Amino acid sequence: MDRSGMRVIALLALLATACGAGPPSALGGDPSAGKLLLRQYGCAGCHRIPGVPAAYGNTGPPLDALARRVYLAGRLPNTPENLAAWIRDPQRIDPRTLMPDMQLSEAQARDIVAYLYTLR
Repeated sequence: MDRSGMRVIALLALLATACGAGPPSALGGDPSAGKLLLRQYGCAGCHRIPGVPAAYGNTGPPLDALARRVYLAGRLPNTPENLAAWIRDPQRIDPRTLMPDMQLSEAQARDIVAYLYTLR
């Protein structure tokens, strides 16, 4: 896909998020379970995550207002599907990333995405 196509997708994702269209629900995730998983898998060690106790990490980017971002990992349009793909296998998207592959299931990734998309 060329850059203009990626821009269109990013713009549509941003508009859907801004209008309150709930894309995470389309993935069927449970935000409460996602919040627990973020703590269980140690995401707080690298990220600042609102609502997750002791999530003050500074290695990875802060995850506040994630739902309002246009891009994920500096290259993917911000959609729930792209976020789930990034969470499940970050090296497939960026082989040089420091984000570890936590071996999450699809369901776990959907739950985490659902929680992160509550962060507006």
